[in-house]
Amino acid sequence: MKSLKIGIDARFFGPVGKGLGRYTERLIENLERIDKTNQYVIFLRRENWDGYQPQNPNFKKVLADYRWYTLAEQIMMPRKIRREKVDLMHFPHFNIPIFYKNKFVVTIHDLILYRFPTQRATTLSPLFYKIKYWVYKKVIKRAIEKSAKIFAVSKYTKQDILKHFQISPEKIVVTYGACDGVEHGQLKMPEKNYLAEHGITKPYLLYVGNAYPHKNLDGLIEIFKYLKNKINAELQLVLVGKKDYFYKKLEEKNNDKDVLFFGFASEDVLADLYRNAKLYVFPSLIEGFGLPPLEAMVYGLPIAASNTSCLPEILEEAAIYFNPNNKEEMVNTIARGLTDENLRKELGAKGFEQIKKYSWQKTAQQTLKIYQSLKNG
Repeated sequence: MKSLKIGIDARFFGPVGKGLGRYTERLIENLERIDKTNQYVIFLRRENWDGYQPQNPNFKKVLADYRWYTLAEQIMMPRKIRREKVDLMHFPHFNIPIFYKNKFVVTIHDLILYRFPTQRATTLSPLFYKIKYWVYKKVIKRAIEKSAKIFAVSKYTKQDILKHFQISPEKIVVTYGACDGVEHGQLKMPEKNYLAEHGITKPYLLYVGNAYPHKNLDGLIEIFKYLKNKINAELQLVLVGKKDYFYKKLEEKNNDKDVLFFGFASEDVLADLYRNAKLYVFPSLIEGFGLPPLEAMVYGLPIAASNTSCLPEILEEAAIYFNPNNKEEMVNTIARGLTDENLRKELGAKGFEQIKKYSWQKTAQQTLKIYQSLKNG
């Protein structure tokens, strides 16, 4: 079998890239395990260079220290790739440099910026935001139209692409992400007063992720006081995510001492937060895949989620759902998830079964099959 030289843009590799970083990391790890034929070039930035050490002799890493969405990325990244003489390039994100003209595949995780344009989602002035949004639409349109194949992370994302772009359905392959927990290596046991030292002193709802407007955290915080009154119990809401501009804006507006902005959590800390929570809540208005609820299921945590976009597709019967635009429905659904013990046990059991449907090895196998199908094209 003729081998390929495949490049993967891994500048998002690891925690620095959040959900995209986890996808890139797990894909490469599993390709290393299953592919002993093809050659791979993994392009990394300096900040995640030490985070990846090739375990397969067919894999090598190359420094491509160019920030995303910059002129250096547009000019220097294509030169770096051409220097490595790759046959096929995989961009796990839509921002393919416009000067890159060779064969590539792309992973589209969602069309959130396309579907959800909002001035609230940026720190830019209105004029610069309009320019950025115009550029974004051009870049993603080019990525979709010029790619040899598109990986969509859910059927919902595939249908969203087809709705907005005139391309053949056969060009898009659905390759789900997966979840294998958040720990690596030896499990660290928490200290006795660990949670209390971080301000968690009551039973708590948990959310993990960023605070972009489409995540609807302002809506969750708004209904939280009504939820506490409804169940008439001590309760905290713990929001886990790096304290960026959007989290800081939420924290400035918040006046409820039971809403805790935890900040970034390392993998062992995050695992402990999942284990000890009462309920995981995912109030998002739109998602492409939705990894955190699956992570929560690994730890037996019941899930209450929005009934929007891909979430019913990914979580199926292992969650209870609410309309994120209906405050009363949100309160009632989350209250059920907190107080109905039979339901909680049922959701925990269904969650353990649901996560078995997703496998990073399967994702890598499907991805490799597409690579091979393009070797003579």
